[in-house]
Amino acid sequence: MTTLTAIAGAAHLAFALLSGAMAQTTAWTWTLYEGQGPLVLANEVPDTPQLKATLECTPGSGVARVSVYGSPLGAGIATVTSGDGQAQTEAVAGRGGKLSLAIRTDHPVFGRFVSSGAIAVAVGDQHQEIAVEPAHLAKLRRFADLCSG
Repeated sequence: MTTLTAIAGAAHLAFALLSGAMAQTTAWTWTLYEGQGPLVLANEVPDTPQLKATLECTPGSGVARVSVYGSPLGAGIATVTSGDGQAQTEAVAGRGGKLSLAIRTDHPVFGRFVSSGAIAVAVGDQHQEIAVEPAHLAKLRRFADLCSG
């Protein structure tokens, strides 16, 4: 009976650890924050400080600021691609491993990003990809609509 209890306890512990690991990997989502101040679309773990990427704008400004966090990218001239579209812009390093760049919302590369949900940023030999999963594309489209000037 003791052996069965030990096996059941070990199985329960393994299941709990596995469930926790699965929750960690599925906790990332895209959240659109509207209201007072800037409009923000964040790739985050809700209710935590964990961020992978943010898109931010002043509604109607026609410019989106894209930021990636914990990226291998450094400051400099960035090449931004989505589909067959390409743009160059300045990437600026910030605190905490944040790298930000601005893209006009009427630029073809931003339009392709809104359509596909995929965009890549390269500075020198380093690159970072941002992917908005199909389930969250409506949030990206709303962000683009509200930001457009």
